[in-house]
Amino acid sequence: MTDFTLEKGADGVAVITWDTQGKSMNVMNMQGYEDMMAHFEDALADDAVKGIVITSGKPGSFAGGMDLNIIAQMKESAGDNPAKGLMDGLMRTHGQLRRIERAGMDPKTNKGGKPVAAALPGTALGIGLEIPLACHRIFCADNPKAKIGLPEIMVGIFPGMGGTTRLSRKLGAMGASEPLLQGKMYDPKKAKAVGLIDEVVDDPLAAAKEWVLSEPNIVKPWDAKGEKIPGGAPYHPAGFMTYVGASAMVNGNTQGVYPAAKALLSAVYEGAMVPFDTALKIEAKWFTNVLMNPSSANMIRSLFINKEALEKGAVRPKDVPDQKVSKVGVLGAGMMGAGIALVSAQAGIDVVLVDTDQDRADKGKDYAGDFWAKGVKRKKITEEKRDALLSKITATPDLNHLKDCDLIIEAVFEDVGVKAEMTKKVEAVITDDCIFATNTSTLPITELAKASTRPDQYIGIHFFSPVEKMALVEIIKGKETGDRAVAKALDYVRQIRKTPIVVNDARFFYANRCILPYINEGVRMVQEGVEPALIENAAKLVGMPLGPLQLIDEVSIDLGVKIAKATKAAMGSDYDDTTDDFMFFMADQGRLGRKSNAGFYDYDERGKRTGLWAGLADRYTVADEQPDLTEVQHRLLFAQVLEAVRALEEDVLLDIREGDVGAILGWGFAPWSGGPLSWLDMIGTPYAAERCDELTAKFGERFTTPALLRDMAAKSEEFYGRFGKAA
Repeated sequence: MTDFTLEKGADGVAVITWDTQGKSMNVMNMQGYEDMMAHFEDALADDAVKGIVITSGKPGSFAGGMDLNIIAQMKESAGDNPAKGLMDGLMRTHGQLRRIERAGMDPKTNKGGKPVAAALPGTALGIGLEIPLACHRIFCADNPKAKIGLPEIMVGIFPGMGGTTRLSRKLGAMGASEPLLQGKMYDPKKAKAVGLIDEVVDDPLAAAKEWVLSEPNIVKPWDAKGEKIPGGAPYHPAGFMTYVGASAMVNGNTQGVYPAAKALLSAVYEGAMVPFDTALKIEAKWFTNVLMNPSSANMIRSLFINKEALEKGAVRPKDVPDQKVSKVGVLGAGMMGAGIALVSAQAGIDVVLVDTDQDRADKGKDYAGDFWAKGVKRKKITEEKRDALLSKITATPDLNHLKDCDLIIEAVFEDVGVKAEMTKKVEAVITDDCIFATNTSTLPITELAKASTRPDQYIGIHFFSPVEKMALVEIIKGKETGDRAVAKALDYVRQIRKTPIVVNDARFFYANRCILPYINEGVRMVQEGVEPALIENAAKLVGMPLGPLQLIDEVSIDLGVKIAKATKAAMGSDYDDTTDDFMFFMADQGRLGRKSNAGFYDYDERGKRTGLWAGLADRYTVADEQPDLTEVQHRLLFAQVLEAVRALEEDVLLDIREGDVGAILGWGFAPWSGGPLSWLDMIGTPYAAERCDELTAKFGERFTTPALLRDMAAKSEEFYGRFGKAA
């Protein structure tokens, strides 16, 4: 059964309805696109048809875009000469959408032609907006929940079906920059104000039909004589300044590591200097360039396909029935516990927030209340909604309120003894089938589970701070953790709309195992005399959101000292204390990071960073000869990716997808690469092993090539080639 149907009315209006089978929202596939075009050709050729309307059979939405699985595979399916195959295919689709746009008009006089309108019941994203942009007028329902936009840049590509060229010609480079370069999405009224759509109406289908029968002017601005691009073309004085500023903005925001942003700007800039049809060829050229770059495929795979699979339960135990949480008990009302209570209540779950006294418990509830009050102020939620959410949270020092909870999340002080005491007290109150989870970033779950009388129902749930903003949740299985506990944790994470990864128990689990070497490598380089600014900028220029020194300031230096002391006590002679003296010195100086307005960076009275602390050079003299940029970047990247490989090798990582998704969402590992394992595939395992040998010889055993990587290098294997099929 086709996703598109054509109905020709007695009034002379042909209505093409998009209704993807088996989906709640329309998603374009190759067959669907061909069917849609066949209906357009039918309607354009029929003399009885006076006008055409394309609409959706889905209530509340037009389309969610192209199936990204298809985009991810376009390069592989483009033949022996993929660049040519991609370019030819793109130009064919451009020609088809131009056929809709020209709609039978005389090429010389622009006379004739049939009006084509898009009637959107709501959300229109990606190709779901690019097709309407090729129509002559866009009508959208007054649906405040709808999202209108072109978010392709967020997954490493840009609008390549004419959306980039049409929007930049329609709005000008400045007007199009927000929807194109930021991927911003708008509700219908804002979309109209921005210029993405033309009309917001109660009944878009009726309005569209009326319009196509009104004999409207259907010539697009770029097809009219004397076209003037809003804001000026690149060679116009005003336009020149726009493009100079746009280039600076793009490079400032992306540090040059996101190919799609640069390609998009190039397509707009070059396209604005030539006729429209030539501009479409330029767009196709740059879109082909992006698809040929492994960054785009890796970003789509990690940030969409794999992320979505994990959120839908790809690693959930199959035979465990639904474990939806109805009431959660949160132990500890500090910042972490308060954040957990907030996101749980927001998901409609009843929450019991417990602390040692009523004032502390109330303070935790107030944290959520203040967060929602800001939402009211910004008109994101109503006061009634805020009050309803707050009523979901019961703040109390009384453990007896936990009796009917089906999940407990303990977020008390990071100490084995304190956690053990709380575990025993709570297990004496809760029901026998209640799952007990501990929120910890470093303490081994198997060790903590010794305090439990039911270790099969004990599990780790590691939230990242601040809970309400961070997308990742790391679920840790102890040696005795059972499948129901895993399923409960996964179902809960799905309820609170975050992305889970499941790992086996090991010190620092997965995320912190990779983050700490990154931080330590930055500190080591300072100790060696590497210019701190070089370290920080090298990290940002390779796609890390924060340099290692700034990251230490954000998480706090005293926390690093506390982790170091606990790790040394647990590991004994196996512990590497190379960076401890420096960290302890910073703590002794009272330079604890952002929270004390003093750390590796200086801060003003408002907490804004003003620059690296000059005292670093007093402690460790900056060397006269500095390493090159690539060496610094490789030290910072390999410090992380080698731990990811070891985690996979040691069965801490259970699924390769979790390694990449967890790295990007958890600590921002170079999103352009698709994650640490994708990055190794990108540079090639033979080169990675060779580079590790060079780094080991120069800097020490921490860069030793793992046996798994060595074996894969010998066979020229890729991680997704070896482990991707199983995932």
